[in-house]
Amino acid sequence: MDEFNESDYEAYEQDIKLLVDTLRKCFNADKARYNIVGHQNALYIEIAGLDMLTSEEISDVAEPVLDELDLDFDEISLLPLKN
Repeated sequence: MDEFNESDYEAYEQDIKLLVDTLRKCFNADKARYNIVGHQNALYIEIAGLDMLTSEEISDVAEPVLDELDLDFDEISLLPLKN
């Protein structure tokens, strides 16, 4: 397996930032941020205003975006943004 070099890491980080910004725009949110938990291979995305939506509404908006995702996480969770 090839080494993970600096340009690979930068591309990976850009992909995550693009995903988070795309989801933020889809939910018409002002703010969003993410956290990667490496030992769990999990991505947590916090988006402002999600607490005002049902889980079905969140799924309806997020699933088409996440279906296009080409990132290798075991878990991707969307959460309401906490200050």
